Amino acid sequence: MADSSFDIVSKIDRQEVDNALSQTAKEIATRYDFKGTGASIEWKGEDAIEITASADDRASAVLDVFQGKLVKRGQSLKILETGDPRPSGQQSKIGIALKEGISSENAKKVSKLIRDEGPKGVKAQIQGDELRVSSKKRDDLQAVQALVKEQDYDFAVQFTNYR
Repeated sequence: MADSSFDIVSKIDRQEVDNALSQTAKEIATRYDFKGTGASIEWKGEDAIEITASADDRASAVLDVFQGKLVKRGQSLKILETGDPRPSGQQSKIGIALKEGISSENAKKVSKLIRDEGPKGVKAQIQGDELRVSSKKRDDLQAVQALVKEQDYDFAVQFTNYR
């Protein structure tokens, strides 16, 4: 019998992020506490978002609304790399970078965890910015998924290509 396998990845669902951004923009346009603050949220290139408002606390409030919308859409907040509010002329801006992929050092951490604490006979291979986990027994793979979910990594974790 051939080995069963799955991939551990860290991917961003751009459509969901875009929907959350659109909902946030709509909400700050209609909410009373954002009237006259010049609050806005918009894309800056492919993987960056910028929040602009008249004050630091208003910019932070827009960020809170955006994070709430992301969570409602099933996206992990670990995909966001949020900067501190910075003054820019009369306004305050917050830059947000979107993180995708598993860095090689994080992949090594996960691989070591699987080797040390996972069931015997489970192999983990680093393939670019993802991790392929394979085993002869599907039960072992499910145990590895549970083990990885328990950990608190600083990146979002999804499981794909379960075969």
